[in-house]
Amino acid sequence: MKLHLSIIGGGNMARSLIGGLIARGMEAAQITVSDPKETQLEALQSQFDVRVSSSNTLAVRGADAVLLAVKPQEMRLVTTELSALLANRRPLLISIAAGIRAEDIRRWSGGLPVVRCMPNRPALQGCGMTGLYATDDVPEAGRQIALDILGAVGSTLWLEREDQLDAVTAVSGTGPAYFFLLVEMMEQAGTALGLPAETSHRLAVETAYGAGCMMRAANDSAATLREQVTSKGGTTEAAMRVLEGQNVRAIFTEAITAAARRSTQLADEFGTSN
Repeated sequence: MKLHLSIIGGGNMARSLIGGLIARGMEAAQITVSDPKETQLEALQSQFDVRVSSSNTLAVRGADAVLLAVKPQEMRLVTTELSALLANRRPLLISIAAGIRAEDIRRWSGGLPVVRCMPNRPALQGCGMTGLYATDDVPEAGRQIALDILGAVGSTLWLEREDQLDAVTAVSGTGPAYFFLLVEMMEQAGTALGLPAETSHRLAVETAYGAGCMMRAANDSAATLREQVTSKGGTTEAAMRVLEGQNVRAIFTEAITAAARRSTQLADEFGTSN
């Protein structure tokens, strides 16, 4: 990928993306990262030999694409301050901030083309999942740039409507936390049944990993796979009966709906009203 990529924000997601891009052949000299924390910049420069700057305006000079890896509440200030500088070159803006709508980013940036993305934390291991949405003014080449960048750390899919990103945020963006909680509870239950903590941890983690691999490789649905391991009158059926009896499906639906609702609230709180 022959382009100059500027990344505003040098946190964990930026680090994972840089690592994935360089592993796929992008030269470190093509990447410039800005962050207010000198320690972040020093670590990125030491690990990847990318260009770094504490100034956003210096970092985006000559950029073909600008990845906005900042918090939702920071997006307006960052894009507004860069709008005049980016007006002539008009780079592609790629946002990975939860909730902030593309139209608000376009408005703050002076009308630049925007791709909104919602990656998740497994991108740190190169096995993330990212949903993407592009505004109508993003050319096919711009869509491919965004796909190449986010595809460097896992799987990607395009969404037809921007409001679907709220559901993506709730299902896959927030999703790893659901699995971490499940594994945490499995560990605790195993320990309560008399297993050493280390043994219970390994059993839970490896089981979660194996189940994920099975689902990813299988043509069957998750429901079918669950039925296949639930023998009538067996141990799994006993466990499923308790979970279903506690209305766990409704609880998960309520939790995921709350996450989607919060994504919408972030857009209203830090976007349109400002």
